[in-house]
Amino acid sequence: MSRLAGKTAVITGGATGIGLAAAQRFVEEGAFVYIFGRRQDALDTALKTLGPQARTIQGTISNLDDLDRLYAAVKEERGSLDIVLANAGTGSQLMLGKITVEHCDEILDTNIKGTIFTVQKALPLMCPGGSIILTGSSAGTTGSPAFSLYAASKAAVRNLARTWAEDLKGTSIRVNVLSPGPTATELAKAALGEEGVKAFGAANPLQRMADPAEIGAAATFLASEDSSFMTASELAVDGGLAQI
Repeated sequence: MSRLAGKTAVITGGATGIGLAAAQRFVEEGAFVYIFGRRQDALDTALKTLGPQARTIQGTISNLDDLDRLYAAVKEERGSLDIVLANAGTGSQLMLGKITVEHCDEILDTNIKGTIFTVQKALPLMCPGGSIILTGSSAGTTGSPAFSLYAASKAAVRNLARTWAEDLKGTSIRVNVLSPGPTATELAKAALGEEGVKAFGAANPLQRMADPAEIGAAATFLASEDSSFMTASELAVDGGLAQI
């Protein structure tokens, strides 16, 4: 039997990259998936890829009304929710000394506040034994030049899982962090170019960037009963980058 048969999942930031790879794997494993993202064109393309076991809703996680629309649709159409992959996030470079208030607001509102309310608003729909997965990053452990706010926000996400595991005692709902390293999404490849991809890949012991499907496979593990005795944990899928 498929590992996620009959399950309902929400994936934020799921129209491209890691989110889409996870959605594809969830659907293959039998789940019905709600993809939530900012760009309608990307959502439309994702839906063509995912087929009838998926539904898309446009919005941003920093807009609480958009999150309310998402979960209202889940409640009306599915009744309950088994899996939340809080994957939406943002990051941009600014060196210390050049950080602006606008930069702080953009990253912290999305990566911390958005993650908090993505999960909190899902809780009334979550089934016992449900799985909450927060997308972290190797940068939350290692730091990265000019990415101080992004790295700090991902370190905060790691601690949210630790704290929420305590808050969720007695519910049998699990919460874990999936922390990728550099991943060869279409966006990353376009931004870095061939030489940049090689340079980023060379920084870890496996000497390559991850394929998004590898991150999607790890997300499926955390979503399924295969990880039933894991909570408050971090699963690093980073080629060893933050481990040595």
